[in-house]
Amino acid sequence: MYPKSGFGALMFPLLAFSIFSLVSPLAIIAAVAVRTGPTADAPSQAELKIGDAAPDFRLWGIDGKDHPLSEYASAKVLVIVFLSNHCPDSNATAPRLVTFAKEYTSKGVQVVAINPNNPEGVSVDELGYTSYSDSPEEMKRYSADLGFVFPYLYDGETQKTAAAYGCLCTPHIFVFDAQRKLRYKGHYDDSNYADPASIKSVDGRNAVDDLLAGRPVAVPETKPHGCSTKWMTKKGGIAKKTQQWNSTPVELVDIDTAGVKEFMARPSGRMRLYNVWATWCVPCVEEFPGLVQIQRRFSQRRFDLVTFSVDAPAQKAAAKAFLEKQGAGMPAKIKAAAKEEGRNTNSFIYKGSMSELLNILDPEWPGGVPHTVLVSGEGKILWRHNGAVTEDEVREKVLEFLGRTFIPGVDR
Repeated sequence: MYPKSGFGALMFPLLAFSIFSLVSPLAIIAAVAVRTGPTADAPSQAELKIGDAAPDFRLWGIDGKDHPLSEYASAKVLVIVFLSNHCPDSNATAPRLVTFAKEYTSKGVQVVAINPNNPEGVSVDELGYTSYSDSPEEMKRYSADLGFVFPYLYDGETQKTAAAYGCLCTPHIFVFDAQRKLRYKGHYDDSNYADPASIKSVDGRNAVDDLLAGRPVAVPETKPHGCSTKWMTKKGGIAKKTQQWNSTPVELVDIDTAGVKEFMARPSGRMRLYNVWATWCVPCVEEFPGLVQIQRRFSQRRFDLVTFSVDAPAQKAAAKAFLEKQGAGMPAKIKAAAKEEGRNTNSFIYKGSMSELLNILDPEWPGGVPHTVLVSGEGKILWRHNGAVTEDEVREKVLEFLGRTFIPGVDR
């Protein structure tokens, strides 16, 4: 049934491409684990074999009702697909499943999507390709936005169904015949990407075609690809990671007009969010926690948060203390990227004329702080905002330009 433990309240206040330059494969692997076997934090999982019966379930759906396996007894073929709201691989596959379901429903095929993830098992830096968390409430929004035409059920409260089916990642599909015997398991197709031209083999659809035609399934097993199942046992590790972020020291470095000019003149191939702020500025202080979450959210991607404090030199210690209290220290991958560019920080205190800073950073800046500018990896201003910004607003703008799914030759 619908979880009563307040998962909606745990939603992160809210895939994939950078249009600017290549991403290190290691960065992507860290952000999105592609699994073909159980993870160390997974509970005891079954391994369904071809010919096994479909494990029974009764799960809450986004329509507010509970749905048992028996509800789909009349289908000639049952396709159980484990999906998630946040995963770029799922984001790429889900629209293809919608198209498939529209085409095959009239042939007696039932698609049922199940979200196996516990929201407390998802770290904020695993949400860098999405607007959504994996909570039940966000499932409603996600499915509406993608136009789901099949049931979307939630298993994250207990994760018993995911364990019974041996769900390794999202997406992971299981195809059952009319007697509910497993005839295919693995990926829907062989592509991680949204572009249909990247697909070479549609093994899931082929399996369904074989069953409808009364043929043995030619390829009964493939390896699934996608984001590892987010078991609730990951919660402790996420708490440790958050504590590490919160305690990361901040280097607040002096920068003058010439330094800003030089910084802006050297595009890094990484999207940058520039924010000008001060400790005496109430809107700046109010918006800053959201900016820190943005930095963490996109830390696995080619993205940097660069801040310029315009506090007086005598307030440098106070500005540094504020940044550290906010947990604004650079996550490891952002720190490594900065080091490659020859610096040890993305936090600066500006010493110079404000009018000169306005002209260098953004000629259309009307004045006043906070001021926020989103700049492409090639140095082009993509978006600007004068005054306080919300985390949701910034997140959507970053995703608009950075993308929500992997792109061949860029991410993987």
